[in-house]
Amino acid sequence: METYIDNLKINYIKKGQGKTVLIIPGWGTVINTYITLINSISTYANVLCLDMPGFGESDEPKNSWNVDDYISFIIKFIKSQNIDELDVIGHSNGGRIIIKLMSRNDLDFKINKIILIGSAGIVHEKTIKQKIRIKIFKICKRFAQIKIIKSLFPSLLDKVKNHFGSADYKNASPIMRETMVKLVNEDLKDFLPNIGVPTLLIWGENDIETPIADAEIMEQMIPDAGLVRIKGCSHYVFLENPSYVNIVIANFLTGGSNENNN
Repeated sequence: METYIDNLKINYIKKGQGKTVLIIPGWGTVINTYITLINSISTYANVLCLDMPGFGESDEPKNSWNVDDYISFIIKFIKSQNIDELDVIGHSNGGRIIIKLMSRNDLDFKINKIILIGSAGIVHEKTIKQKIRIKIFKICKRFAQIKIIKSLFPSLLDKVKNHFGSADYKNASPIMRETMVKLVNEDLKDFLPNIGVPTLLIWGENDIETPIADAEIMEQMIPDAGLVRIKGCSHYVFLENPSYVNIVIANFLTGGSNENNN
């Protein structure tokens, strides 16, 4: 299905009946990444999932976005679906958006429960090695931007960025690269106590993208939060152990009343 939000074409899926559950994907993932989760939830709820702007079949933003821009987008998407109340699931960057969204007190809809799966949002102090790498990157970047160097080696700056950037950064367009930098540098720890609804945290114990220590911080700082640790799984726990994750989610969202969660 397609809709338009601020002149951006947005691709999304809507499946099932009952109360509404919105899945907000992580960075670089698309609807099909969550299809097993979508199929499970659709047996007891009306589930929506979308390709976030810049990924899948959705248009890329015209300018780089920060967390607040994503929040405004999600609010407009929910309103476009005429949703009065819903539960929200966020994976990785999707969780980051939800954390800050929950501090808004001007929402025209009600969020009853949230699920954070390997959620981003906590910024850690850089290690000495990371600080050195960042310093070298900045020096190389300044050098590549010198007028004479830029004229002699016009592709040098891109090569520097690709060398020092993560895989996600390297694969992103210039606008999405700027967006990524804005997102990863905003620490949302102070927003965690503002989450006033029951919150389920689902984490792979081997997650290196958003380590289990982040989940422990969230469990401590969110007033009504519970953490489910899943052994042998990483950042994509819902793909690595889908049967267990689907049962946990169904029990949380239905209060254990769902007959199709086994």
